[in-house]
Amino acid sequence: MANSRMKSKYLSDIVPALKEKFQYSSIMQVPQLTKIVLNKGIGAAVADKKLVDQGVEELTLITGQRAVATKSKIAVSNFKLREGMPIGAKVTLRGEKMYEFLDRLITVALPRVRDFKGISDKGFDGRGNYTLGVTEQIIFPEISIDKVNRISGMDITFVTSAKTDEESLALLKAFGMPFSNKNKE
Repeated sequence: MANSRMKSKYLSDIVPALKEKFQYSSIMQVPQLTKIVLNKGIGAAVADKKLVDQGVEELTLITGQRAVATKSKIAVSNFKLREGMPIGAKVTLRGEKMYEFLDRLITVALPRVRDFKGISDKGFDGRGNYTLGVTEQIIFPEISIDKVNRISGMDITFVTSAKTDEESLALLKAFGMPFSNKNKE
């Protein structure tokens, strides 16, 4: 399979730029994207089991890779939730599929968000990983709005090999993630 556009961009442009910026002694120290995890919690699934299947189907369509149902780890009686009940869906992307999804997310899906002014840079976890919340699954062109019976969101986590949030931010910006400028001090 041919290299994706994002992987080529990473190898030819991003690695040298980040090596220069952070003064790494070797290109092996340059942070890289290791995986992208899409996670969709489906709270209403406690009452309707079919919603989990729809969530799995939607994530599979969006990513091109089979998603799996996630099950609850604990029982919460107030939510009528028992341990082991399916309550969401997730998929982990690596390699070519990861780069292709990133490309589609940046060039097609995010620009389709209503009143889009860029994504927040507050989603870093302190270890170089970034989580982005998407409120509607219909921003992805793979999802047909006619077949959607419930608008739902998802979390997209970018796991990088960066040691700090600053390095991770520089990496994601270099990929073209549209961070907004309004929350700069």
